[in-house]
Amino acid sequence: MNLNKLAWRNNWRRKRRTLITAFSIGFGVMLSVTFTGSGDYTYTNMIDMGASMGMGHVTVEPPGYHLKPTLDKRLTGTAKLQQQIMALPGVAGATVRITGQAMFASARKSVGGAFIAVDPEFETAQNNLLLRSIVAGSMFTEPSGRGMVIGSKLAKKLKVKIGKKVVYTTTDAHGEIVSDIARITGIFTTGIDIVDGIMALLPISSVQKTLGYASDEATLIAVVISDQRHAEGMRDAIARLPAAADTAVMTWKKSQPDLAGVIAFDKAGNYISQFLVGLLIAVGILNTMLMSVLERTREFGVMMAVGMSPGVLFRLVMVESFWLAIVGLLLGVIITAPWYYYLYHTGIDFSGAFGSDFSYGGVLVDPVFKVRLFKESVMAILGGVFTLALLAGLYPAWRAGRVPPVESLKTI
Repeated sequence: MNLNKLAWRNNWRRKRRTLITAFSIGFGVMLSVTFTGSGDYTYTNMIDMGASMGMGHVTVEPPGYHLKPTLDKRLTGTAKLQQQIMALPGVAGATVRITGQAMFASARKSVGGAFIAVDPEFETAQNNLLLRSIVAGSMFTEPSGRGMVIGSKLAKKLKVKIGKKVVYTTTDAHGEIVSDIARITGIFTTGIDIVDGIMALLPISSVQKTLGYASDEATLIAVVISDQRHAEGMRDAIARLPAAADTAVMTWKKSQPDLAGVIAFDKAGNYISQFLVGLLIAVGILNTMLMSVLERTREFGVMMAVGMSPGVLFRLVMVESFWLAIVGLLLGVIITAPWYYYLYHTGIDFSGAFGSDFSYGGVLVDPVFKVRLFKESVMAILGGVFTLALLAGLYPAWRAGRVPPVESLKTI
């Protein structure tokens, strides 16, 4: 007996009910793609944005610096370590930086803030959010010069503009208070109020001299990778490098705990939504298959009376569930494809709901709702929906083979 052909015909006895159930599966696929795709896009965007704010996807720093970030802790031999990191597959960039707290003073006012000392030769718009957010002036070009790029709100607090001098005061490698002077070459606006209000970029060689650092000393190396999902693997690969022997290597989850917490909380809500969608799909399939079984009680009694075993009936109903799931998934792909194409390429602009601050969890968030699916997400959605469909058919299939033939034949 060809169970596939028989199951296919049985499903289409009630065309309307089968189509409604298949469309419900397809709609569930569309919802799952929307939720999962939104998460894949948003989380990746947030993590990449956070990495470009100074710490990278993976951060190499002195032991204990993460818990107590003082400038007396520093890496040595940064040039050699940077070279070894850049040789690793999957590394998009590795930049040596010095981060610290400072007091900025102009002729009119003093404001507390933070600085990142960078080498302009290795800084690009891809690995540095502040650099690609410059709205006035330009990035300084000499690592040993006196240039400075500051946030627009910090410039407003200090009442300075391009070309004006700013004195920054901090503590050096020995805990002594030191000061130096810089001239503003550029002003950036990221859209994150706290960043625009406290952050400044300084040339690394000048800061090294001010702090008493050697030319190959810094507080961290920010590593940017091509795919944020491989951050843990990259961390382990860097930790095994000979030049990284006396360093602490951590991923963005540890260097940016606020961002990691926001993403974990949002993922939990996403999983709950996915569970509810799956539950609706399973209930719909269960209802359809159970109604189909109850309507055919007499038919099943005749089939068992002529020799069909309960096991074969069980397999028959499960095959019906299988084909119902296949039809639903095909409809889901057809329904979802144009919706996914639109959200992937265009998206829905929610900038009006964000106001002027586009930050969430301390990083910049794209106000345009878009989706992006990783391969493993596609497989999880299709596999999950298909598995739910089969699980929902277990009870009706078990029910089909449980009624004795004599009792089944009594049913009118």
